[in-house]
Amino acid sequence: MTVHSRPQVSWVVIAIHELRGLWLSAKGLTVLLGYTLLLSIMAFVAASEAQLNLLDARESVGIVVQMAIGLGTLAALVVSADAISGERERDTLEALLVTPVSRRALVIGKMAGASSMWMAGIVVALPYVVAMARGPGVAADALFVLVVAGSLVGISLTAVGMAISAVAMSNRVSLAAGVGLLLVFAAPSQLPAVTANGVLGSFLIAANPVSAGLKLAGLVLIDQESLASQWTLLISPVVAAVVLTYVAIRLSSRVRLGGAR
Repeated sequence: MTVHSRPQVSWVVIAIHELRGLWLSAKGLTVLLGYTLLLSIMAFVAASEAQLNLLDARESVGIVVQMAIGLGTLAALVVSADAISGERERDTLEALLVTPVSRRALVIGKMAGASSMWMAGIVVALPYVVAMARGPGVAADALFVLVVAGSLVGISLTAVGMAISAVAMSNRVSLAAGVGLLLVFAAPSQLPAVTANGVLGSFLIAANPVSAGLKLAGLVLIDQESLASQWTLLISPVVAAVVLTYVAIRLSSRVRLGGAR
């Protein structure tokens, strides 16, 4: 039987392969360890300040949720940015491309595998959130923001990393571009309060999936706004998750071995 007559490999097979490569090696565990250490330090600082009455329970939980979203999405972005450009630099991409797997299935499977990094981040962050939240209302709000808003932001940045990785010829360029874009996305959330509350500042924050997710966490958990009154901040993360995933899949046709080949 020729190669062309063999059935196409499903994206599920690629995803399983990626999950094994990520979590049965030092790569995924090392990234997760760094995430856990940084989150532990932030949780300790927030809990200490809460005990000193410098922060109340909602503020301390809000800070931890914001940090979990920021660090978790960064970890997912780094893993996805390495997914294809890393294979290209390690000279293992050719072996994948000569197998009966479409480039679309390759990108979808790798994107699914990279998304597991954010899922692992949620699992790590949950005990901190539950332990620091005082009262079921605070815990429920924190878990909603972490799981729903955080997952939408994580999916968006995983897709960004995969799109960059598909077209970047260098793994260094892919990682640098991914982290640079994350900093650009997060920049509006760092605007001064006066600017952020203005018309332009509010628009920049709401239209940006990363800053919108972080802003939602701050308003609901720190400023004690209701989720019902701030649901519009979920619009850009939802749109970004759908559009950026579509773009990453469309760019699968651009996956090449590189100029050297």
